[in-house]
Amino acid sequence: MINSPYIRKPASVQGVMLAVLIALVPAIVVYASQIAAVVLVNLTIATIAALAGEALVLKLRGRPLAPALSDLSAVVTAWLLALCFPPILPWWATALGVLIAIVAVKHLYGGLGQNPFNPAMVAYCAMIVAFPALMSQWPAAGQLDFATQLGLVLGGARELDAIASATALDTIKTGLRTAGATVESIMGQSENFGLVSGRGWEWLAPAYALGGMYLLARGIITWHMPAAFLGALAAISAAFWLVDPAHYASPLFHLASGGAMLGAFFIVTDPVSGATTPRGKLIFAACIALVAYIIRSFGAFPEGVAFAVLLLNICVPLIDMNTQPRVFGHRGDKAR
Repeated sequence: MINSPYIRKPASVQGVMLAVLIALVPAIVVYASQIAAVVLVNLTIATIAALAGEALVLKLRGRPLAPALSDLSAVVTAWLLALCFPPILPWWATALGVLIAIVAVKHLYGGLGQNPFNPAMVAYCAMIVAFPALMSQWPAAGQLDFATQLGLVLGGARELDAIASATALDTIKTGLRTAGATVESIMGQSENFGLVSGRGWEWLAPAYALGGMYLLARGIITWHMPAAFLGALAAISAAFWLVDPAHYASPLFHLASGGAMLGAFFIVTDPVSGATTPRGKLIFAACIALVAYIIRSFGAFPEGVAFAVLLLNICVPLIDMNTQPRVFGHRGDKAR
C-alpha cells in the first residue's frame, strides 16, 4: 500500500465493474446521439453473447454460474468491445468477437484474474486480422439513419463504397501518400474532420475522459497509467509535429482520435493484464503510447492502441520484476 489513507473499504469485483459501466455511460450517450444510435443495439448483442458464452464455459467447467454471471466482468468486456467495433458491424461479428474474448482469452487461461492478455484487445486484433473489410466500415457522423444502421447490423446487403468512411487517422495516413499533400490540406479538404479530429467522433474523447475522472475519483484506477499514456502520446506526437508539421498531425489530433482516451482510462488500466508497481505502471503505459504512435504513423494499421497493449502485456512480468519498490525497513541494492 503506497498512499494514504491506509484503511479502505474493501471493493468487490461487482462494485468495481459496475463503476466502470457507469463511467462508460457519458461516452455511450455521445456515441448514440452524435454518431450512431445503433450502438445501443450492439451493446445489447455483445452483452447477451458475453453472458451466454460465460454461462456455457462455466457449465462445461463445472463451476457455479451465479457468482461469475453477476460480477459484471463479462458485461464490461462486452461493452468495451462494442464501443471499439465499427457501429455497423454485423451482429454475428460482434457476437463472435465477444465469444473470442470470453471463451478463448478469459476462460482458457482460468477465468477472471488469470488472463495474461487483455481479452477485449485480443478479440479486437483477431477480428481486424480476420475480417479487415468489415472492421474498416466506419460511417461518418449523421451519414446513415437509424433504420439503415439497424439493417446493416442485422444482416442487410452491404455496398462497401456507399457505407464505408475512412476514420480521421486513416484519412490522414492515406492522404499523405499523395504528392504535395500536407496534414493541413487533407483536413481542410475532407468532410470527415471537425474542430480537431473526426467530425462527431472528436466528442467521444471528452466523454471518455469524463468517465475516467469518475473512475479516478472513486479510486477504481490510479493516475499513473492514464497520465503516462496521454503524456507520452502527447510528447511523442508533439516532437514529430514540431519537426515537420506538414506531415505529422498535432498532439491534440492524436489525443482526440481513435482509441486514445478509451485506451487511457479503460484499456491500459486493466488490473489483470497490466503492470502492478507504481513505476511499472508509468513505464507500461508510456511504452503503449510509444508503440501505438509508431503503428499509427508508420505501420500498416491506422490505429495501434490494441496491438500496443498486447505487445506490452508480454512485457509485464519483466517490468514488474524490475520496478519493485523497496520494502520498508530493508536497504536497496545500491545501499548494500
